[in-house]
Amino acid sequence: MPRFYARRRLGVAAAATALISSMALFNAPTASAALPTPVSGATARSYLATLTVATEDRTGYDRDLFPHWIPQSGACNTREVVLKRDGTNVVQDSSCAATSGSWYSPYDGATWSAASDVDIDHLVPLAEAWDSGADSWTTSRRQSFANDLTRPQLIAVTDNVNQAKGDQDPATWMPSRTAYRCTYVRAWVQVKYYYDLSVDPAEKSALTNYLASC
Repeated sequence: MPRFYARRRLGVAAAATALISSMALFNAPTASAALPTPVSGATARSYLATLTVATEDRTGYDRDLFPHWIPQSGACNTREVVLKRDGTNVVQDSSCAATSGSWYSPYDGATWSAASDVDIDHLVPLAEAWDSGADSWTTSRRQSFANDLTRPQLIAVTDNVNQAKGDQDPATWMPSRTAYRCTYVRAWVQVKYYYDLSVDPAEKSALTNYLASC
């Protein structure tokens, strides 16, 4: 094939690829939560197999035992950092409060244009962590857990969805968007594994079932 025609075909292919890419961007949600990518399904299954299975005990739990939304950078606290990370076109004022932007909640598929409609969810809830071993931690370690930006532990979601979740584990609550459930349980197991937290029997059974299809 002459080089001219080969180059022409390559050019047409490149143009088609660019067009497809631009259409995908056009059809994408207006914002997308940027939870740190959790481990693979296979890795999550191997982690789950090593977690201690134990009955939970909430005796003595108090949310204030987990100092949260601590300063992270300049005037920005943890909540504001996650709002910026998970949103699109987020504008912040001099005190780091989000004044505009767009947030897509992967739990329910809703998109919001006001930060007040968005909560930052502790994917593994603070009370759940307390039940699972955090009651023996130092305050410093509980603070690290409550503000962890490295593991897939914090994510911007619809406020009333987060409130409905409360402190439930995957045995009694899962995101309504089934497409996100694999990501959710992989993240849950990764966080529990990293922090050496236990699982109760019903929780382990639910995680095992969901991970089987990941």
